[in-house]
Amino acid sequence: MIENVSRVSSSALIVNLSISVWTGRKLGKRVSEAVDQQNNTKGRAGNYHKNLLAGSGKLEEIGKTANAIRTWLYNCTQPWGDNGDRLLPMTSLVDFKSRLTTYEQEFATSVNNFLTEYDNLVSAEAFKLAFELGGLFNRDDYPSREHITSKFGFRYSLSPLPTSGDYRIDIAEDGLNELKSHYEGVLETRVNGAMQDAWDRLHDVLSRMSERLTPDIDENGDEKRKIFRDSLVENAIEVCGLLKHFNITNDVRLEEMRRQLEDAMRGVDASSLRESDVLRQQTKRKVDDLLGKFAI
Repeated sequence: MIENVSRVSSSALIVNLSISVWTGRKLGKRVSEAVDQQNNTKGRAGNYHKNLLAGSGKLEEIGKTANAIRTWLYNCTQPWGDNGDRLLPMTSLVDFKSRLTTYEQEFATSVNNFLTEYDNLVSAEAFKLAFELGGLFNRDDYPSREHITSKFGFRYSLSPLPTSGDYRIDIAEDGLNELKSHYEGVLETRVNGAMQDAWDRLHDVLSRMSERLTPDIDENGDEKRKIFRDSLVENAIEVCGLLKHFNITNDVRLEEMRRQLEDAMRGVDASSLRESDVLRQQTKRKVDDLLGKFAI
């Protein structure tokens, strides 16, 4: 397994992306206390948060952009630990950095558009009329634009993956070996987790395709085609491409199954699957054959 760790270390990087967005929410202490009193609770049973910018499309746009970037990152990287780190195959680095730069610019544009209009948005009458906070409105709830600016952030790092611990401490050799052994065990667990993610992606796309290509049976015993979207085929093709990069330990079995799925999808599109009973049956048979190999 140490060989696998060394291989991954030379063929992948650790990426960490942090995106922060101002929520536009503030604890309504008075309302929270009133709710507690009305329900005779003991102590603070819950909190009511005011949505200061209810209905503000520009703040919602920032949140949607941030979520889209996080989803993209998850899809094109593999899990690595539990602190937000993701594993990025070196073969994907050029495309990754290009897309990340584009996303960073989109995020910055969304934030700038919001900040440019923030002072107008927080005028007292504008909020009362446009955001309908009614009696909950309090102009003092809204911080300055300078303060809000600090609530938005887009930060990322790319770091090499070490193969063993660098313990520059005064410790007996036995203790040092124990620490290194522990560290190598952590790396092994993370490599296994990344590879399991690759297998799971393959299994998920195969299972979904098999299920959608299996006809329903009506009350008369007749077969009825299931409806499926174009993404059924698109996702399978996408996984074939991702697994070229995600097979970080050069697992022969995973690569063989990836190639078989790639062959099964060659020349296949969603429209053809909908129109041809023969093609659906052929494709389902190939997909089911691959699914059967997961049980071996």
